[in-house]
Amino acid sequence: MRQRSQAKPTLQNRLLIQAMRLMVEANALPHGPLRDAAIRKARQAETGAHINEWLSSPGLQTPR
Repeated sequence: MRQRSQAKPTLQNRLLIQAMRLMVEANALPHGPLRDAAIRKARQAETGAHINEWLSSPGLQTPR
């Protein structure tokens, strides 16, 4: 019997999930360097998701 492989989440979805998880984690931390680091990582993940979306958009054409 074959097992069906489940579709893997896209890079953009994984980055957005990570960003949300980090923001929840940051909100639970007291103000300080650990909270700042978690917020910074969350913003980097969001930025990565937006860059990935931009790079994979159909409007982006290769130079001719």
